[in-house]
Amino acid sequence: MYNSCPISVTTRTGDDGTTGLFGGQRISKASERIHSYGDTDELNAVVGLVLCEEIPPVICNQLSELQSLLFTLGADLAAPVSSSVRITPEDVHVVERWISELESQLPSLRNFVLPRGSRSACLLHQARTICRRAERCAVDLSKRETVNPHALVFLNRASDYLFLAARYVNDEEVEWKQ
Repeated sequence: MYNSCPISVTTRTGDDGTTGLFGGQRISKASERIHSYGDTDELNAVVGLVLCEEIPPVICNQLSELQSLLFTLGADLAAPVSSSVRITPEDVHVVERWISELESQLPSLRNFVLPRGSRSACLLHQARTICRRAERCAVDLSKRETVNPHALVFLNRASDYLFLAARYVNDEEVEWKQ
């Protein structure tokens, strides 16, 4: 049921360059914390783009679940440590299970592969690079503030998964030649 009083997305509270975290604390929009969950939001948007492509059902299901996990991750990174919205070891295990499933179906790599091929593979490679950036940012944040350690592991595994998903959906891999 919808609230009879609509809430506007324009609050004007961020006009001074600050934004609110869960719990009400206001911080600069240029802070490392905002960058960490902003990169996660960007990653989630690119995963949404991949889901617009024709991809195998197994990858579609995994990416749909990944989107929900990324939303949890964003909330985790935006929240004080006492928040109940957290990436858990179980979430990491889900991604590790996907990695194992895909690895068992893909040929072993003998060389680096270039991020090209099908459009869906290229978008997954783009998602992988955004995930790596989100991970770097979260690691940097963890040097200054408390960050859920499972969030860092999750980002690391998610980028590995996205690489394998790109390989899985690709029409033809192109090996890097020096």
